[in-house]
Amino acid sequence: MEIIHIVLGKANPNRMNGVNRVVYQLATQLAQKGSNVSVWGITKDLENNYGERNFRTRLFRKSLNPFNISNELKQSILDKKGVATFHIHGGWIPAFSSLCNFMGKHEIAYIFTPHGAYNTIAMKRNWIVKKIYFNLFEKSVLKNAKIIHCIGDSEVQGLKGIYKTDKTQLLPYGFELNHNPIFMDYVQKQFIIGFVGRLDIHTKGLDLLLDGFEKFHKLVPNSKLWIIGDSKEKIKLAKMIEKKGIQKDVVLFGGKFGKEKDMLIKQMHVFAHPSRNEGLPASVIEAANFGIPCVVSEATNMAKYIELYKAGVAVQNESVHDLNRAFSKLYQLWQSKHLKQIRLNAQFMIHDAFAWNKLIPLFNKIYQT
Repeated sequence: MEIIHIVLGKANPNRMNGVNRVVYQLATQLAQKGSNVSVWGITKDLENNYGERNFRTRLFRKSLNPFNISNELKQSILDKKGVATFHIHGGWIPAFSSLCNFMGKHEIAYIFTPHGAYNTIAMKRNWIVKKIYFNLFEKSVLKNAKIIHCIGDSEVQGLKGIYKTDKTQLLPYGFELNHNPIFMDYVQKQFIIGFVGRLDIHTKGLDLLLDGFEKFHKLVPNSKLWIIGDSKEKIKLAKMIEKKGIQKDVVLFGGKFGKEKDMLIKQMHVFAHPSRNEGLPASVIEAANFGIPCVVSEATNMAKYIELYKAGVAVQNESVHDLNRAFSKLYQLWQSKHLKQIRLNAQFMIHDAFAWNKLIPLFNKIYQT
């Protein structure tokens, strides 16, 4: 049975799009384990600019009307009826509401992963608009799905508030492990706090991160904040940094990928992710894999793992006080050279809870249902 992932985009891991990175890794791991895997992308252009991969990729042109899906895509789905399992990725996507209605009409089963779209905090933003859209369009995506795959507890709880169903299954996605991790501490005289992700100031809690770092930096002048990522909000973020007068101690690297990004992460002493809304942030998992202690908000869905494995510090949502306290705690451990155990714990957490070789059999059970 072929497994076909449908995503908005090309499942390119070298883009600031968490859903595309997750789909790429999941498809790659399934193919490595012997599954027949394809990724179908709905995209503005059909250019092959995503590199070599071990699974098939097929692109369908995105319509100017966000609700339209091409006749080619419809026919391709019908051609695979009964011989493929479909897995659709991403919530609040108009094209997917039309796609799922089409699949429901033709009795074609699919698995649906919202990727954090229904988190309780996410649902509070523009609630009236979302409620109208949900009743008109999004509800059909959930109604027609055979399984609703959630990647975090907050999404399970958020979904309960808008749609009663017994079709949910909770399963995190995995990570391609670094089997030869090396602790690196290039800048001995500086204490580096880092962030990697899309520069969405409100959603990612970057305003909270700046406030927390500002307070911490007054006590620890040799601290630095490295922010890796890009978006249209980069200029706004730079102005916020300048207004606080900490521009000499905050570095905006822009988007970095591959080995260049990894090399920067390895130099961090703490990885901070105080997001207000997440599915499951891949950047936190990447940092922990390199043995970087993590400071995460409850909204990231990583807090329970961080606490269980003692791999960093979990903080309450939107708490600048907690951030400052977490940074101070880890700084003291770094000064006293007692940070190594937390770094080892972070790596063990990834190997124990997020190893693909443990998770792929669980995904296969979902596909076989």
